[in-house]
Parts: sequence; structure tokens; C-alpha cells
Amino acid sequence: MKRFLLPLAGFSVLLLFLGAGLTLNPRELPSPLVGKPTPAFSAVRLDDAAGRISPADMAGRAWLLNVWASWCASCRIEHPLLMQFAQRQGAPLVGLNYKDGREDAREWLAQHGNPYWQSAFDPEGRLGMDFGVYGVPETFVIDKRGVIRLRHAGPLSEEVLQRKILPLLKELENG
Repeated sequence: MKRFLLPLAGFSVLLLFLGAGLTLNPRELPSPLVGKPTPAFSAVRLDDAAGRISPADMAGRAWLLNVWASWCASCRIEHPLLMQFAQRQGAPLVGLNYKDGREDAREWLAQHGNPYWQSAFDPEGRLGMDFGVYGVPETFVIDKRGVIRLRHAGPLSEEVLQRKILPLLKELENG
């Protein structure tokens, strides 16, 4: 009798794990950085202007960091939404150009429009690694104290913007 109950118990445990896994949203990749300070960085600007970009530039303001690349097909999907967001003149939108060529990125922004207050240039992906970037696009919401409050992997949609990002930004601006 025990030789039948042991495999049945093992199979039942396996089914429980499988059932729990099926309830998870595959679009939500957990980030160990949520709730922690933004990684310290001082990055070269994409536009080659004097100066660098760092979280200190955003001190006292809630802001978004959008990781993008000219070679990224999904970035093209979310780009019109980023342009609309930038026109609303809400929180500053900072770009992180990830594993890209400088001229390719500049040309892409010239062709499609530039929604970014500034873009950091990360050709080797080191800064992206500090943020735990899996791929592009990814967007981070960072509060006034420089703490990462939200990470969204994949292209932004109007639904994500309206249901998650804008309410969080409003809360951060008022709080």
C-alpha cells in the first residue's frame, strides 16, 4: 500500500506547484531592486553634450527610466505612447540607450521623435546590468528619494500607463 501512496503524494505535490505556476503572470518579472535605491551611476549622454546623467539630476522629482535601443522592434511599438507621455509634461522621462550604436540611436530618435528629457548611452550594457535589465524595452518608476518603485518589462501599453504608471506617479508627486 505504501508503494502506491508515496508516488501519489509526490504527484499531488507536483500538481500543486504546477497549478501555482500557472496562476503567475509571465509578463511580470520580479525585480530585486524594487523598493531599493537606484543604482548609483554617472553615464555619458547620448547626444554627446557636455556633462553626464546621474540620479542626482532628478533629486526631489519622481521620474521614469526607459531602457530602449534602435534595434528593438518592441521599442517601436511603445514609442508613440512615450511621445504622448512626454507631451503631457508629467514626470521627466529619461532614456537609457542599451547596447546600441550611438549614430544608430541618434538617427532613430531623429526619425521617430525624441520623448526623452535626456538619454544615457550604455553601449556595453553595464548600466543596464546594474538595473537588472533582461531585455528592452523596460521601464522603471523612481520616486523623489531615488527609490525604484516599479519595474515594467516589455513595451508599455495604454493600459499599463493608465492603470499602473500614472496613478503611481500621481501618488509619488502628492506624497
